[in-house]
Amino acid sequence: MASGGKGKAAKKKSASDRKQAVLKIVLSDTCAVCKTPCGRGMRYLDRMRKPGAMGKGVPCVLTRTFV
Repeated sequence: MASGGKGKAAKKKSASDRKQAVLKIVLSDTCAVCKTPCGRGMRYLDRMRKPGAMGKGVPCVLTRTFV
């Protein structure tokens, strides 16, 4: 007997075929002058304003590109 499918099955994309979003890491000075501030950047900026604070930056959603 033939298989019970009526049409062609859609082929699912594998994980390596999908586009992946890449965000740039920005420092507090970039967040301070940002024209469209986000919550994550403002929290990071507040933490970095404290004396002795050390940070490595935060991913910026405004710099998103797809690879």
